[in-house]
Amino acid sequence: MTNADQPQIDSKKKRVVVLGTGWAGTSFLKNLDTTLYDVNIISPRNYFAFTPLLPSVTCGTVEARSVVEPIRNIIGKRKGDSTFWEAKCVKIDAKGKKVHCLSDQDVNSELKEFTVDYDYLVIALGAQVNTFNTPGVVENCHFLKEVEDAQKIRRSVIDCFERASLPTLSEDGKVKTLHFVIVGGGPTGVEFVAQLHDFVSEDLVKVYPDVKDLVKITLLEAGDHILNMFDKRITAFAEEKFHRDGIEVKTGSMVFEVNDEAISIKDRSSGAVSSIPYGMIVWSTGIGTRPVIMDFMHQISQTNRRVLATDEWLRVDGCDDVYAIGDCATINQRKVMEDIMEIFNKADADKSGTLTVKEFQDVIDDVCERYPQVELYLKNKRLKSIVDLLKDSKGNRERESIELDIEEFKNSLSEVDSQMKSLPATAQVAAQQGLYLARCFNRMKEAEENPEGPLRFRGTGRHRFHPFRYKHLGQFAPLGGEQTAAQLPGDWVSIGHSTQWLWYSVYASKQVSWRTRVLVISDWIRRFVFGRDSSRI
Repeated sequence: MTNADQPQIDSKKKRVVVLGTGWAGTSFLKNLDTTLYDVNIISPRNYFAFTPLLPSVTCGTVEARSVVEPIRNIIGKRKGDSTFWEAKCVKIDAKGKKVHCLSDQDVNSELKEFTVDYDYLVIALGAQVNTFNTPGVVENCHFLKEVEDAQKIRRSVIDCFERASLPTLSEDGKVKTLHFVIVGGGPTGVEFVAQLHDFVSEDLVKVYPDVKDLVKITLLEAGDHILNMFDKRITAFAEEKFHRDGIEVKTGSMVFEVNDEAISIKDRSSGAVSSIPYGMIVWSTGIGTRPVIMDFMHQISQTNRRVLATDEWLRVDGCDDVYAIGDCATINQRKVMEDIMEIFNKADADKSGTLTVKEFQDVIDDVCERYPQVELYLKNKRLKSIVDLLKDSKGNRERESIELDIEEFKNSLSEVDSQMKSLPATAQVAAQQGLYLARCFNRMKEAEENPEGPLRFRGTGRHRFHPFRYKHLGQFAPLGGEQTAAQLPGDWVSIGHSTQWLWYSVYASKQVSWRTRVLVISDWIRRFVFGRDSSRI
């Protein structure tokens, strides 16, 4: 095994190793001041992929190369020293502060493996498809996680139509071949269903007129509704639209086996078991943890978790110089009740054993920043401030006269932690985490001297940085036929053709370069003018 460490150009610079070039890793790299560090990037793919457009790639609405940007182009525009190696991280050694990597390149076996030392490690490896250990899924299903997956699906769709057009295939064989099954009624599965329906109804029926009436699309969802993370109005509209379009939506359907001929499902309510013949299956049911992350979690005693746990500053629990962002990690938000005694003692300035409103007001901002669930609880209870919460616990007495002992203080905040929620595994969250962490790295030296974060309730002084806060900017659900549903901040829901144009605008603006922006827009225009290409390449 070779050590890949290079002589540092500036010995005063610390080495930052970034694992992954997805949304989180690329956002971090785009915003990091690389003049302050020696940066090494390690990833099995040498590009960033705009994954929200992968369903469009599956049907030729957008070409694959239009949604990818070479990572060397991105880091090449940054000042400072950044090095990229195309390799897969196979082991993280937190004690030795090094990562073990394996190259996929066709080189001497001794040169395939190498190690890289780090001062700071940023893990942004994302996640893999979750098959829930269902027999036959890996062998028989397509996934939709990478650009290569979208390209395989596109070829498979055309293969199904070409196979069904053969004169030697029976009528039953044609019906089976043109049955497209999608497992998972989340945003990705629903958007792919919509894209596939448009591809078939707008383009493929023209070039395969003999089999156009045999096409069937089925969407399987284990829950009661598709798009269950959206507003109920969007869910209802999507289900109604799919019904009008002739798409069969089977909710409450749990897949327990897949073979090369059929998919076996069990109805959750009745327990009835059925087998559905198919021509192609796309599996889109959520995410699972990568093996290298599982191994690392065992090292640091996080074996009882699904993904890496970090603190509110995105630092991996138990590892001072290791950070994790994106789908491979989740923030382990600290509970108010775990620190209730420390909060009380910090606020009780005169050490009287009771807490007045004036004393608590001095630490209110720090409490709300350190424990975001407090603000969520106040919002749900329609209380203007945490002082109103304390007042409620003491009846209708005047604010100034409120005094609470530790037990009364505990009682007033006892239900606050019920508002704790995990962040969704989305590109939006990953990008915001990458941006936040880069800004922290850029201010590392200044923050050491002048901490800007909230009070340390367990200890003295302040935290170096403000904790990460996710700002939800809304989410889209393209439903086909130039119609899109959007749920925007403030619970504002918009559905229809006008929302589709909003979707076009947002996705064009979010491209990582002008090159991909121009390519994506030109693909959309090409599709409007000429339709989608049905060539199998």
